Amino acid sequence: MDPEESHPLGLSAEIFPSPASELGLAEAARRLFADEARFIAGASNPAALPPEGLPEIAFVGRSNVGKSSLVNALTGRRMLARISNTPGRTRQINFFDLGGSLMLVDLPGYGYADASKAAIKSWNVLVRRYLQTRATLRRACLLIDSRHGIKEADRPLMRMLDESGVSYQIVLTKTDKTAAGELSKILAEITAEIATHVAAHPEVHLTSSVDRRGITELHEMLAGFAVSNEKSGRKAHR
Repeated sequence: MDPEESHPLGLSAEIFPSPASELGLAEAARRLFADEARFIAGASNPAALPPEGLPEIAFVGRSNVGKSSLVNALTGRRMLARISNTPGRTRQINFFDLGGSLMLVDLPGYGYADASKAAIKSWNVLVRRYLQTRATLRRACLLIDSRHGIKEADRPLMRMLDESGVSYQIVLTKTDKTAAGELSKILAEITAEIATHVAAHPEVHLTSSVDRRGITELHEMLAGFAVSNEKSGRKAHR
């Protein structure tokens, strides 16, 4: 059988590799995401940010990139993060406690042309303050629409993360809507571009909140931060 025919959408194993994770991490991910995800706080200004505690993973991207849909797919709760057909509706930073082990953080989207200049400035200040000063932030997941790739609106954020030394990772969304050939081309372009960014993780995650493609792999990546934090906690108490 042709290797590209083995994938339901005709994508080769090089684009969508088969999961080859450690059994322990897979089990940790299963247990972590079996726990309830609870909304903890919403911060519309820097002073309202909740106290630091659990390791945090932030999700950030352009408006209408599918951020809320991905958070809901990750947690298995359809309405945890509010989904709207109107871009720019997320106007605060939302914190979700995942089983007391990890904090998922949903940041306001950027690049929404119809927002007022005052609103855009307020969101930018809030997001920048969070990303640059949050000591418990372990990684920012920069969501990119797989149909369009990295756009000019994404690059100022990438530069800021580089300059601030904040580790970030590209997560492609809506891959169910992108043809195999185009997806392969965009993935190659993104891989080449992030190689020039010092804070960018080299691995790109490909996901779909519709058919759950890539969700298991993202679960395991996120679980790794919870496991690492637990190990650090045990060492500190010895």
